[in-house]
This record gives sequence, C-alpha cells and structure tokens, in this order.
Amino acid sequence: MEPPEILRRVEKGLWAPLPGIPAQLRMVPEPRPGHKAYFEVEDTCRKAGVLILLYPKDGKLRVLLTRRTESVLHHRGQISLPGGEQHGGESVEATALRETSEELGLDLGAVRVLGRLTPLYIPPSNYCIYPTVAYVASPLEFRPQPDEVAEVIEPPVDHLADPACLRRETWHYGGEDVEVPFYEFEGHKIWGATAMVLAELLALLEISGT
Repeated sequence: MEPPEILRRVEKGLWAPLPGIPAQLRMVPEPRPGHKAYFEVEDTCRKAGVLILLYPKDGKLRVLLTRRTESVLHHRGQISLPGGEQHGGESVEATALRETSEELGLDLGAVRVLGRLTPLYIPPSNYCIYPTVAYVASPLEFRPQPDEVAEVIEPPVDHLADPACLRRETWHYGGEDVEVPFYEFEGHKIWGATAMVLAELLALLEISGT
C-alpha cells in the first residue's frame, strides 16, 4: 500500500470503535507481568503520553521509534515510542508532542493529531501510557538527546503489518522463562508495551480494510 492509502485506513480506524485491549494482548509476553487494565489503576498510576508519529520516507509510511540508552531510569536499552510523564494541566496529546520534541529535537509545528489509541498499564514502572497518533508530511531532521536516545528507528508500517516480521522467543527475564512476541526490523526486537501499542495500530488497518 502507498502511504496515502495506509494513512486513510488509519484515520478511518480511529473513527470506529477501537480494537482495544484484545489487540494489545496479541503481543503480550507470557506469563504476563500483570493482569490489571489501565482503567483499574487509573487513579493511582503515573500517567505518560506517547506519540505514534507517522510520516512518509522513501515512498513508505513510517512510524517513529527510538532505542533507549542504558542510562535512563526505566526500560533501558529497549525500543520505545517517544514520550514521557504528563505535567500538571497538560493534555496527554500535549505531553506526547512536547516529550517527542525534547527527546529528538524535532519541530512538530506542522504535525496533525489524528486521535488516540487505547491506554495501556505497565506494571513494572506503574505507568499508564496514553498513545496519541499523529501525522506529519514534512521531512524530519533528528537531533536526539544523547542521554535518552541511543538510536532512531524508522520501520515502515507495512513491514510491521507483514506476518513475516512477527517472531516469538523464550527469554529468561525477571528470574523466569518468558515467551516474548516481537516485531523484527533490521535486527531490532520491538516488544513489550511498544509492541502492544503497535498491535492496536495495525489492527486498525485490519478493521478499516474495506
């Protein structure tokens, strides 16, 4: 699919009932790190906004991911969506845009916010993350913060939607064997909360395909 067609389907899916938690659970590790949904802990969890930024590059619609450094507080070395903790009086959309701009030195003045996906609770860090989907047509020039971002990763949406990039492995993690589903892209393993959020995005393409 060409970028305008994929984008049209994402926008169409955001107007329909969201795929929600069942779509997220397609990419949950087993055993799960916790069984509570965001709405069960929304009053006590720390809130963060993350950005699913879609943009064209080399004829494909891509999604912006980063590899975190080994010096950050949470989820060191993992592939993540840009974002961070919500400030008082700030919408989750504003949080996602602000944090992405700060992490990657981006000018996001031309970004068009398309909508939200389903929030996700991350038990190890006690965060509820609120994903905002946005699109920008202009080229991106990255100036990553070296203490937060080790690498910028730009997988095409149609690559992630290809079942051939889906893998499963058994990892020894947190003192036990865990079966981990992940998306593979250029040697990177996109797993955990990031993969769960992306799974809902990809489910939008399935439900809006007609």
